[in-house]
Amino acid sequence: MRISLAALISLAALGSAQKATFEPSFPSPWGTGGPGWDEAYEKAREFVSKLTLLEKVNLTTGTGNQADLCTGNTGSVPRLNFRHLCLQDGPVGVRYTDKNSVFPAGISAAATWSRSLLQKRGEAIGQEFSGKGIDVHLGPVVGPLGRDPAGGRNFEAFGPDPYLAGVAVAETIIGQQNAGVIASVKHYILNEQEHFRSGISTNIDDRTMHEVYLWPFADAVRAGVGSVMCSYNQINNTYGCENSYVLNKLLKNELGFQGFVVTDWGAHHSGVVSALAGLDMSMPGEGLGAGKYGSYWGGALTEAVLSGAVPQWRLDDMAIRIMAAFYKVGRDKKQVDINYSSWTYETTGYRYWAAKQGNTTVNYHVDVQADHGELIREIGAKATVLLKNVGKALPLVKPESIAVIGEDAQDNPDGPNGCVDRICNNGTLAMGWGSATAEYPYLISPATALEKQAEADGTVFTNVKGNFDLDAAKAAASNASVAIVFANANSGEGYTTLDGNFGDRNNLTLWKGGDELIEAVSSVNPNTVVVIHSVGPVLIDHIKTNPNVTAIVWAGLPAQESGNSLTDVLYGKVNPQGRTPFTWGKGAKDWGVTTLINSTSFEPQQDFAEGPFIDYRYFDREEIEPSFEFGFGLSYTNFTYSNLSAVLHDPGVYKPAYGTTPPAPTYGELDLDPKNAVTPEGFSKIPKFIYPYINSANISNTTEVIPPGGRNASAQPILPAGGPSGGNPDLYKVLYIISADITNSGDVAGTEIPQLYISHGGPADPKVVLRGFDEILLEPGETKTVVFNVTYRDLSNWNSEVEDWRLTGYPKTAYVGASSRDLRLQKPLPLPRA
Repeated sequence: MRISLAALISLAALGSAQKATFEPSFPSPWGTGGPGWDEAYEKAREFVSKLTLLEKVNLTTGTGNQADLCTGNTGSVPRLNFRHLCLQDGPVGVRYTDKNSVFPAGISAAATWSRSLLQKRGEAIGQEFSGKGIDVHLGPVVGPLGRDPAGGRNFEAFGPDPYLAGVAVAETIIGQQNAGVIASVKHYILNEQEHFRSGISTNIDDRTMHEVYLWPFADAVRAGVGSVMCSYNQINNTYGCENSYVLNKLLKNELGFQGFVVTDWGAHHSGVVSALAGLDMSMPGEGLGAGKYGSYWGGALTEAVLSGAVPQWRLDDMAIRIMAAFYKVGRDKKQVDINYSSWTYETTGYRYWAAKQGNTTVNYHVDVQADHGELIREIGAKATVLLKNVGKALPLVKPESIAVIGEDAQDNPDGPNGCVDRICNNGTLAMGWGSATAEYPYLISPATALEKQAEADGTVFTNVKGNFDLDAAKAAASNASVAIVFANANSGEGYTTLDGNFGDRNNLTLWKGGDELIEAVSSVNPNTVVVIHSVGPVLIDHIKTNPNVTAIVWAGLPAQESGNSLTDVLYGKVNPQGRTPFTWGKGAKDWGVTTLINSTSFEPQQDFAEGPFIDYRYFDREEIEPSFEFGFGLSYTNFTYSNLSAVLHDPGVYKPAYGTTPPAPTYGELDLDPKNAVTPEGFSKIPKFIYPYINSANISNTTEVIPPGGRNASAQPILPAGGPSGGNPDLYKVLYIISADITNSGDVAGTEIPQLYISHGGPADPKVVLRGFDEILLEPGETKTVVFNVTYRDLSNWNSEVEDWRLTGYPKTAYVGASSRDLRLQKPLPLPRA
C-alpha cells in the first residue's frame, strides 16, 4: 500500500505498532538510453554482447574489502583488456592519497548560492579523481538532506532545502562528469542520522518522499548522474539496497534513471532479492552472513543466473547500466592507470592488501592539485556568511591592534592530518570526520593568515591559543582594538565516537567551552568579532544579542585555504555573499525533530510524521522566531528590490506519460552449463579475493523467495510521472517567467543573492518554499534584472492518488526577497489551464 501522511501520523501515535510498508514494485526497469545516454548505451550494448556469464558477473561484484588498490574494486575482463573499475571516496577530495586538494564541504559550497562555483568545484574534484585513475567518485551527497540539524553527516550535503540541494547536486555532477569521472550520488535515501543507521526504518508518506527527499535525487538524475549509492537504513521496513519501491519504481521507473545502483559499503543483505529489486553493483563485495561465497553476489550471482532465479535480462541490464555510465563520461578515452593505494602511503607495498600479496610500486605520488587552491580560497570566502555586523565593525581597516583568541584559530599541533579520518577536534575545524575526508596538502589556519595581514598593516598582533585560560583571553582582549574569538562544533560518521558524540551531535552548543570563551572575551572588549566553524547550526542567540559582540561570522568548513578565505572577508577583499543554507534556531526544540539515540531494538522505527515541514518550513508553520532564518546573510553594502513581474508562459496542458516500454532485451548468448562456471583447473586464486566462479557444478535452487513479477520480461507500463532522466519532460516546462530589479544602494560593489519563494496556498502546504535564486554582482548604484523560470514541477504538489504531480486549486503567490523571511516583493500567480 501507499502510506498517506494522515496514516503515518496515526501510525506514529500508535508507537509504530503496525509497521509501515511501501507496495513492492517488480520487475526492475531495464535501461533504454534516451537524451544524453544514447551513444553510451550503443557502446555499452556492443561491449556487453561480447561478455561471458562470468565476465558480466565480474562487473557487478566488488572483489572484497582492501582486496585491490581502491576503496572499491570490481572484477575485470582481461580477455577484452578491460581493467577493473576503481571507486573511491570522498565528497571533499580524493581519500587515502597524497598530493591532492581538500575542497570546502558540501554545506559550505551550498552557502555560496553560486551555480558557477558549485560546477567549478565539481569539475576540479573530478579532475583530481581522474588524475589518480579513479573511475567512480563516491559523491556528491544529498542524503542526509538534513532533516535533523544534529545529523552527523549533514555537512557532507548541501542543506535541508530540496530545491537548493537539487541545484547544488546537479551543478556538482555536471562539473565532475565533464571531467571524465562517474559521479555516484548518495545516500539513497532517508539516511538522516548515524545512530542505528544500519538497521533503523525511516518511515515516510509518499507525498513527503516526493516533495522533499526525492526532489534533489531527481535533479541528480536529470543532470545525468552515472551512479546512485543506496543507503544502509531501511525505508518503510525494507533495506534501501533491496527496496523495490525506491529502486525500481521511484528511481528507475519514475525518474528514468539510466545509470547503475551501487551499495554503500556493507549495505548488501540479499542475493536474488536485491538483484530483482534493482541493485546493479555490490560493494565492497563481501557480505556478513553471505554464505559459502562470502558474498551475496560473485559466485552466488552466477549460481542464481544458472538456476534461473535471476534471468539473463536482469544480469545484462546490470552490466549495460555500469558500462553506459563508463562510456557516458568518456572513461574509455580519459582513463589512466590507478597510481595510488588506499591502504598505504609508502611508495612500495602490497597490490593485494588483504591478501598481503603482490609487493610492488603502488604509490606514484601523482600531483593532481593544479591551481585548485585558488578556487578553494574563493569558495571559502564566498561561502562565509556574515550574520551580524553592528556599526560597520567589519571590514577591518588596519586596526591598531587585534587579539586572535581560541583553539579554533590555530594549527593542529599534530599537523592537519594528525588524526585518522579527522577524528579529532584539535586546532581549527575545516572538515568534519568520517569517510567524507581527504588528506590535507596543507591547512592555512586563521591565526597564520591574520598574523600575516597584521604584519603587512603594522597592526599589533596577539594570539591566545587555548580555550580554557579565560584570564589570558580576557587580558589579551582588553588591550586590543578588536578581539576576534573563535569557536566550533563538529560531527561525523557514526562508526566512531568523538567527545561522546557518536557521529550525530549530542546537542547544538559550541564545543570545548566556546560559549564561555566568547562570554569572557566580550565581557572586556566592546568590539568582539565571533567566528564560528561548524558543521551546521549552533545555538548562538545569546551571542547575537550580546551588545559587545559587534560581528558574527559563520565560516563553515572551508578546507585547506581556511585562514586566507576568512581574512579575505574580514578585511573586505571579498564582500561576503554567503547565505545560510539552514535555519539557526534559538533552542534545540525549535526544529521539531530529534535524533533517535536510545532504542531496545537494533531496528527501531523512526516516523517522519512532520511530513514536508523541516527546517524553515517548520519554523514558519509554528511561527517560531529563529536567530537567523534560512537564506539570511549580510553584505558590506545594501540592496533594494523593485519592479516584480510575473508573466504566464503557456506551454500547453500538462500531459501525464503513458504507453509501455519495449520488452526486456538480452545481449549475447550465455553458456549455462555449470561445469564451465567452476574455477578453471590450475587457476591460482588470490586469498580473500571475490571471484565469479562457482564452487561446484552441482548447483541448487535459491532458498530466497522470488517476488511475484520479479522475472517478468514483458513490456511494462510507463508511470504518469515517468520519463527519461528526471521524469516526465512536461514537468520541466516553464509556466511563469518572474523577474525583479535589484539595485546596489550602498557605496561598495557586492553580490546579492535574490531568492524566489512560492506559496502553494493549501492548508497542508508550507507557508513558502524556495523555487529559485541567483547571484547578482552589482557596482554601487547599479541595477540589474534577475529572471526566474518557474516550471510545472515548481508549482505542483505530489498527488498520491494519481501518482503524479498536479496543480492544486489553491491560490499561488510568488515572493522575491533576500531570505525566507525577508520577502520584499510579492505577486499572485493565476493558475494556467488545467
